[in-house]
Amino acid sequence: MDMSGRTALLTGGAGAVAQAAAETLIELGAKVAITDLNPDACTRRAKSLGKQAVAFPCDLADENATRATVQKAIHRFGRLDVLIHCAAYVGTTKVPGWAEPFDRQTVAAWDAALRVNLTAAFILAQEARTALAGARRGSIIFLSSIYGMVGPDMGLYVGTDMANPAAYGASKGGLLQLTRHLAAIFAPEVRVNAISPGGIWRNQPDVFVKRYQKRTPFQRMATEEDLKGAIAYLASDLSAYVTGHNLVVDGGWTAW
Repeated sequence: MDMSGRTALLTGGAGAVAQAAAETLIELGAKVAITDLNPDACTRRAKSLGKQAVAFPCDLADENATRATVQKAIHRFGRLDVLIHCAAYVGTTKVPGWAEPFDRQTVAAWDAALRVNLTAAFILAQEARTALAGARRGSIIFLSSIYGMVGPDMGLYVGTDMANPAAYGASKGGLLQLTRHLAAIFAPEVRVNAISPGGIWRNQPDVFVKRYQKRTPFQRMATEEDLKGAIAYLASDLSAYVTGHNLVVDGGWTAW
């Protein structure tokens, strides 16, 4: 599973999932470029990862900046082997009209979320395709969610300040269809797959955690560490004959 000499571009670099992805690829010998909207957080994360990481702050809502960032990574490394899109509006994102009851969710928040969660994935893949194809074993991984597959159980959130905005699930479901579409048209040069995690523990209220655990066969929430094996598999030659696949890492949440 040695990935020495290979390179990767990861979005949402200051986030915990992107950190896990970057750590995984670096442990396998790859070099990584990370992007994040917050320049300081992006730079700090790259420094924490060591000399195999470089920071390229970027606003994924800006098409030109997104395309330019892909090209910067290619220029810096001289190639691009892996693209991982982790950045997303999530339930805790602080945007007006977002983490609200459905009737108060706004079109502006919906549009902003789809722009980062889904449209940016399209832009990144389009811009990176030639370089990934040139690598001859290029891999794209989109981070989707169980809520791109199934509807939310809103009972989990009763008595908490947590939310599950409609645009979150819609965008993650869109990523799964984009995965299938790109897998069909990028083959055989580039593989395109998705990972759909279950809920990841991030100090949520105890009442939510207990309800979530009760609904999960593994009786616990996920951690970022749980995603590392899936990332290593889909990024490396271990999955050389796998494309258009959604690898579900949810402790059995969607099994019943």
